[in-house]
Amino acid sequence: MPRTAKTVEVPAIGELDRQAGQLSLQLAQALRAAINRGELKPGDLLPSTRVLAGALQLARGTVLAAFEQLTAEGFLEAQPGSGTRVALSLHRQPPAPVSLADICDIPLSSQAQALAQFAGQLRPLPPIPFTVSVPINDTAPDDVWRRLGNRIRARGPGAPAGYGDPLGALPLRKAVCEYVRKSRSVLCTPEQVIITSGTQQGLYLATQILLDAGDTAWVEDPAYHGITAIFNHLFRDRLMARVPLDAEGIDVAAGSQIAPQAKAVFVTPSHQYPLCMPMSMTRRLELLAWAKESRAWVIEDDYDSEMRYSGHPFPSLQGLDPGRVVYLGTFSKILFPSLRLGYAIVPRPLVDAFCGARVLMDRHPPSADQHVLASFMAQGHLDRHIRRMRGVYAEKRRVLTEAINAHVSAELATLHPSCQGMHLVLWLKAGLDDQRVARRAAEAGVAVSALSPMYAIGSGKSGLILGLGGYDELQIHRAAQRLNQVLVALANTG
Repeated sequence: MPRTAKTVEVPAIGELDRQAGQLSLQLAQALRAAINRGELKPGDLLPSTRVLAGALQLARGTVLAAFEQLTAEGFLEAQPGSGTRVALSLHRQPPAPVSLADICDIPLSSQAQALAQFAGQLRPLPPIPFTVSVPINDTAPDDVWRRLGNRIRARGPGAPAGYGDPLGALPLRKAVCEYVRKSRSVLCTPEQVIITSGTQQGLYLATQILLDAGDTAWVEDPAYHGITAIFNHLFRDRLMARVPLDAEGIDVAAGSQIAPQAKAVFVTPSHQYPLCMPMSMTRRLELLAWAKESRAWVIEDDYDSEMRYSGHPFPSLQGLDPGRVVYLGTFSKILFPSLRLGYAIVPRPLVDAFCGARVLMDRHPPSADQHVLASFMAQGHLDRHIRRMRGVYAEKRRVLTEAINAHVSAELATLHPSCQGMHLVLWLKAGLDDQRVARRAAEAGVAVSALSPMYAIGSGKSGLILGLGGYDELQIHRAAQRLNQVLVALANTG
């Protein structure tokens, strides 16, 4: 039964912000919260509007407006001659504790289950040796970036504004066009540049736009999880043909046998991920010849092309055939991963399609950082930053190579030769399960990624990916020692 009504003291509702205005709304929110917390119970009689107004030093009309609002919402009820009470209809049993079963009573679709499993595979590793993509403090553009950002966001083009161009800010597209022309021999105009949130979004857009249901694309074997998952979990009506690699890159002859009618090919020719080697010029020309004959698109993920420590990088595939190649790049790796800015450079007939898909996805990238990055590039900071990065990462690569050779048994693991990139591959001897090694290494305070899951099922080779990130020399040597201890223990236990 309802409690016997009586006049109660109004619970403390905290200070009202008189400068913010809308005092009746603030009072209504405070009383509503008190009712929801159980501090005011069904049937409780509230002070009169005159008394409450005097206590809170408010105009009586302000209190009346709050009472009227809560009465309309059903929280209060007023009866002539009896005052205003908390509504009796709110008297009910307290809700039962919410359990996980109550929340998840709707079965997950197979799509949701697959994506949830994939999310678990890509959760960031802790920033300890040898996690990939941990920025090195010596290369951080913090001071310059902060000064530019403060100026451009406050008064310049990065200040809050309306909707932007779905293709991205024009100053950044112009800067990208000039940058890739000089550094990668890419041929384009700013109108062909689409600013993305990184290479992953570029891969998603390319798959969505270039392939119809039932179409097949070649994908390297092994390959980056981000591209294989797009086919496995998102566009399952498109087909993925895994094409093996050799020392020169993707095996075009094998691809022609496996999927001769493919409509596209996804490749990382500058620095194959994860195996690190560049695609030879002979193989590049062979791939482009196949694409021309097959009337197929080439999607070039120019992964880690900036980080080459000896010799000169090959020119981009796009520069060899700009009408057939979609070129993807990112600034997240060379500046800092949280930046989330990349770009796609597409043949002119594809610009509108990419623009339309971008509008449906997220309209356009956030504007402020685009203008900061455009200014950073235009003032020459990016070129200087990359030169500094090459020197720092070359030294990290030397230290890591030295540490592995010094502390890891050559009978258990060997480094894959590489002259570029931000990671190294450590091949494990037959019988060592790289996924098991990765788990045991994590327990020992060493972060490595297993290589075998990046292969097609049944073709995987056991290896580890070691990042060159922001760790000092002592950390690297100690981590190599702990990794060797893990390998020895697992080799001895079988």
